Amino acid sequence: MAPGMEDMAQGLNEMMNQIGNNPIINMLGGGPKKRKRKLKVKDALELLTEDEASRMVDMERVTREALDRAQNAGIIFIDEIDKIAGLDASHGPDVSRGGVQRDLLPIVEGSNVTTKYGMVKTDHVLFIAAGAFHVAKVSDLIPELQGRFPIRVELEPLRREDLVRILREPKNSLVKQYVALLATEGVDLQITEDAIEEIARVAADVNERMENIGARRLHTVMERLLDEISFDATDKRGQRLVVDPKYVQARLEGVLLDEDLSRYIL
Repeated sequence: MAPGMEDMAQGLNEMMNQIGNNPIINMLGGGPKKRKRKLKVKDALELLTEDEASRMVDMERVTREALDRAQNAGIIFIDEIDKIAGLDASHGPDVSRGGVQRDLLPIVEGSNVTTKYGMVKTDHVLFIAAGAFHVAKVSDLIPELQGRFPIRVELEPLRREDLVRILREPKNSLVKQYVALLATEGVDLQITEDAIEEIARVAADVNERMENIGARRLHTVMERLLDEISFDATDKRGQRLVVDPKYVQARLEGVLLDEDLSRYIL
């Protein structure tokens, strides 16, 4: 869709909705035709409740408040900014790096950005950028962009204790996700606290011996650990399965000992 067409389409949709909700136009027969639907009382109650709730919401006020919050309390996180570090090259994928940096510069400095809900000023928006600068350097960014990120912090690699916390504490941690996933198959999966410690140890060990990809390593470790249980879940309906440190070692120790195998699997 060409620039500006999206806003035009949005405006037309809103205009048509306003026409459809206009009682005078509806009385004159110019509104949308009503369509009858047969629903169960439970479904009809839910549909009517949602419809009445939407009528009570002042969308103009919601939009104004959203714009105000975005402008005065917004945070924009720019990940992998190292990918655009460096000067333009005459060929290859580096051609647009400097151009991308110069496109970002006015937004970070403070400007008016057009959205389908209206203009958003970025003067008071907090911009945070992150990147892996083990190959590229911060000095490879254009000087103007470097000056817009005055506070620089170097992060420490995740330790085993950090990986344990990642498995335990988040509301949607990997452990809880797998437990909930297998519960849909009627399998009661129990992962002991000692098993979580062992999983974190394995992930930290693999990160040290190979490329350190941080918490992403937990995904591959958990997948390898529970792939057999997940595959046979339908045959284990109604059972309680306990994953303890011995089970973790039995499933992963062979892969850890073979470095070539662990490189491709973990």
